[in-house]
Amino acid sequence: MGCLFQRGVQQVVSIRFQKNIVPALRLLLVCWGLQSAPVLAIDNPDRPDPVAEFAGRAEVYEKQLADAPTDKDALAVYAQYELFLDRELNQAYAALIRQTRETRKQDLVRSQKSWLVFRDAEMRFIANNWTRQDFGSSATTARAGYRAALLKERVTALLNYLRSYPPGS
Repeated sequence: MGCLFQRGVQQVVSIRFQKNIVPALRLLLVCWGLQSAPVLAIDNPDRPDPVAEFAGRAEVYEKQLADAPTDKDALAVYAQYELFLDRELNQAYAALIRQTRETRKQDLVRSQKSWLVFRDAEMRFIANNWTRQDFGSSATTARAGYRAALLKERVTALLNYLRSYPPGS
């Protein structure tokens, strides 16, 4: 395909002084279209989008958080949201491990184990930094929000990795 594209470009350049450039431009467009076809086939709009599906499921909790009348109500929703995010994290990881080639599974396992160490350290930082003494009555809600954001970010990352695999692979 690259050769046809180059020939099309050469033809356009060689006839730049000629009166009729339309056939050369047509050839160039056809060659470009043939060369681009495999790239355009990668994105299948009919394929389910795991990131969008997850965002839709998470939206239920996020709406409840936005509508929570008190911090106490928000904390109850955050508790449920964190359980939901933990389940989603485990499901995304399991789906991704099934899709990953055998030669790369250990890389994914190491990555997830490293992320879990990071998560635990981050959770300690969140717990120790956002204290009532330093941040007042909003500290508990802020801690819950940061924990949920951390989990949601990892779920989204894993689902983005999963989305890059062809369907049924």
